[in-house]
Amino acid sequence: MRTRTFVVPALVAFLALPALAQDTYKIDPVHSQIGFKIRHFVAKVSGRFTKAEGQIKVDPKDVSKSSVEVTIDAASVNTDNEARDKHLRSADFFEIEKFPSITFKSTSVKEVAKGKLEVTGNLTIKGVTRQVSFPITNAGTQEPKPGKVVAGFIDGSLKINRGDFNIKYGPGVLGEEVEIELNVEAGKQ
Repeated sequence: MRTRTFVVPALVAFLALPALAQDTYKIDPVHSQIGFKIRHFVAKVSGRFTKAEGQIKVDPKDVSKSSVEVTIDAASVNTDNEARDKHLRSADFFEIEKFPSITFKSTSVKEVAKGKLEVTGNLTIKGVTRQVSFPITNAGTQEPKPGKVVAGFIDGSLKINRGDFNIKYGPGVLGEEVEIELNVEAGKQ
């Protein structure tokens, strides 16, 4: 009877070990950037989202067990032009009253070369979810002060077709392709 009392909790603890092997990092919105570019007539216009939160779980022994979840406040869109930003928040674009968030949830993470990752997952914009993949560089970690560890994931980029996410305003004026750029710093929890 005594052996059974010990074995069951020990087995439960052993089975939980893979989940404990992950390091969890919280995205630092102050030191991270989610930017975009889109063609307007013949030039490109840039913008960014200034409010995002999320977490990155990293398994240092098996990167394929890592994951990413991000929520972006769609109202935080900023192109340094107040009138344009107001229009981007309207039903013509992000329709923030109905769809206040843009989300991404990974379905796989692969190391394709030393320090180079391919992250695949579900991107939801304006209530439409599409699977996307993008490369990103694992810039490693630093400990700026004792007990504080930060990780960097930089130079991420992907291209999406805005029409795929039901953003169809301005054909001929705006390009269909949107370039998204990601640079993320996250603190270990």
